[in-house]
Amino acid sequence: MNRYPALVVAFGLLAAGIGVALIVETAVKGGGVGYLLGLLFVGAGIGRIYLLRRR
Repeated sequence: MNRYPALVVAFGLLAAGIGVALIVETAVKGGGVGYLLGLLFVGAGIGRIYLLRRR
């Protein structure tokens, strides 16, 4: 049994969730570089899932 695809999806969702949390926390605290880092985490998570599904 190959668990790789499930782990990639789990990692992608975790990374996207961390990104959303960073964006929300940055908005609550008043702004800063957290917006960029949050967007990068969300992009990495979604991109990872996208590339897995494209194969």
